[in-house]
Amino acid sequence: MRFLVDECTGKKLTRLLEKEGHDVLFVGDVMPSALDDEIIRKAEEDDRILITDDKDFGELVFRLGEPTNGVILLRISVNPEKRLKALVRLLKNYEIAGKFVVLKEVSVRIRTIHSIHSNLF
Repeated sequence: MRFLVDECTGKKLTRLLEKEGHDVLFVGDVMPSALDDEIIRKAEEDDRILITDDKDFGELVFRLGEPTNGVILLRISVNPEKRLKALVRLLKNYEIAGKFVVLKEVSVRIRTIHSIHSNLF
């Protein structure tokens, strides 16, 4: 999959996702200190799913209607290895393209315009 990892989420997660075979860009490398609306536009233009810790992207997507290929909001320990493990589990079990995902260590919420879907791992 193609991802754009937000600066607040960390470069180490970017490297771990690359090792898993994903096409990943780190915001800090391609557009340091970019504003949230610039970041979500970059992800959309490059056909990437945004991975972030920043809850403000929910407002951009749902209240302001910014188009997106998908957003994964991490609500997990900052440990990159734990985050990677949860992301791998997510990608194995769910279709996330075009969705807003809130990923926690033991649960996931996937929201589309029409419904909210929650499950435990």
